[in-house]
Amino acid sequence: MSTKKETAKLTKMKLSELQAKFAEVTGETTRSPNKAFLIRRISEALQAADASAKAKNVPEAAAPEADVTGQKAPAAVDGKLTRLDVPELQARYLEVVGRPTGSTNKAYMIWKVREAQKGRIPLGPRKNAHRAGVTFKVLPLRMESEVVDKLDEAWRSRGIKNRTEFFRGALSHYLKDLGAEDVAAMFADTTAA
Repeated sequence: MSTKKETAKLTKMKLSELQAKFAEVTGETTRSPNKAFLIRRISEALQAADASAKAKNVPEAAAPEADVTGQKAPAAVDGKLTRLDVPELQARYLEVVGRPTGSTNKAYMIWKVREAQKGRIPLGPRKNAHRAGVTFKVLPLRMESEVVDKLDEAWRSRGIKNRTEFFRGALSHYLKDLGAEDVAAMFADTTAA
C-alpha cells in the first residue's frame, strides 16, 4: 500500500488505533492524546520507510554546519546507515540526534538520523512538561470548531502566548470570582503578565 493511502487512513482512526499504529511504525510507545501529533509522526515514519527503500543505493548525505536550533550537527560517519543493525542504529541515533530512542524500526531511525544530519530537526533532549513526582491529567474539552476559532482569535488579539495559558488564566479568574483563592493561586505563575 502506498504511503499516501496509508496516511489518508490515519485521519479516520480512533485515538487507541493511532497509538497502536505509532508503536508499530516507530517502535516507541505513546500515551499522547494529540491525534494531529500522532498522525504527523506516523506519516513521518512511513515516509522514512519509503525514502529508505528508494535510497538504498544512494550515498549518505554530508552533514550541514548546524540544525534548525543552531546546534552543530555531528558529521556523517563513513558507511551506509542501511548496513547497521538495530543496536548500532540506536547508538548512531543517540550520537547524532542527541537523545535515545526506543525504536526498533530501522527505516524510521535511518530517516531521523539523516534529517538530523541535514539540520531539519532539533537536536538534544526533548523538552516536556513532565516533572519528577508530578502526575498530569489531560482534561477533555469539546467545543464546536467555530467557537474554538473565535476563542483563539480572542486570546491571540490580547497577546496571550497559547491556548493553554488562556484556559489556565480563565480558570484562575473564575476561581477567584467563586472565592476559591487558594485554588486560583495555583494558576498564578502561568497567568502573571
